Amino acid sequence: MARKTYASQGASVIGPYSQAVESGGLVYLSGQTPIDPATGALVPGGVAEQTTQVLKNLSAVLDAAGLSLDHAIKTTVFLTDMSNFAAMNLVYESFFASPYPARSTIGVRELPKGALVEIELIASRDAS
Repeated sequence: MARKTYASQGASVIGPYSQAVESGGLVYLSGQTPIDPATGALVPGGVAEQTTQVLKNLSAVLDAAGLSLDHAIKTTVFLTDMSNFAAMNLVYESFFASPYPARSTIGVRELPKGALVEIELIASRDAS
């Protein structure tokens, strides 16, 4: 099965991986951290500001694939502190519309560059 990759200047890559890979009508987005693509640094603030930047980065990658967050069918959220769940969830909810994508939220010990949150996403060309 053929696969196609997508990249956006509106999101950062901090390793040897593709921002997104499409195969079989599904687009798999690598986890995005709250890096401001203009500066290459983590955005200042707490988990709310970081979640906002992560979702902007994911949106930029989706846009490069000709998609939007409306095409999301599954997300995985990684948090370094589960006490940040409610604040992350408020921001997350503001970026998605019902019916929401399926989601898992996982507590992790640490994330690249000291980020508080990372989100990966699977989108479908058939969804929206």
